[in-house]
Amino acid sequence: MTVTDHSQQLITVAAQAAADKLAHNIIAFDVSEVLSITDAFLIASANNDRQVRSIAEEIEDQLREQLDIKPVRREGEREGRWILLDYLDIVVHVQHSEERSFYSLDRLWKDCPELPLPEDALASRNRPDAHTDQAGNAVAPADDFGKPEEQF
Repeated sequence: MTVTDHSQQLITVAAQAAADKLAHNIIAFDVSEVLSITDAFLIASANNDRQVRSIAEEIEDQLREQLDIKPVRREGEREGRWILLDYLDIVVHVQHSEERSFYSLDRLWKDCPELPLPEDALASRNRPDAHTDQAGNAVAPADDFGKPEEQF
């Protein structure tokens, strides 16, 4: 089974909304072969809690306005470090860069096919504030001496 056209449409709208709010490292995976609960994951990140919240709100607003769909579940808004939006067909993860590096969802799902994204979302992987390794995986930001910052 592959991702449905409806799920791809949700991913496209959500990814563009995230890119519009300057999310970085936006990526989507087709998880339909390995999970029965959803078709796809969208992962995006930001460098601060306020931006994490703003990105999640924009995704929610755009999916409601464009496709008349609301999440069935929303988690993590209070902390603003990792907000999960569950639309059943897709699950959106908006993470603070530190959480993204620590939990490494990109590496966990790397064997699943990537889904096509709008150009703005693909460009988010090359932003100066996007902390990635050579393979494009999210990593912890470097300190002033070029070493990864300590996780706490």
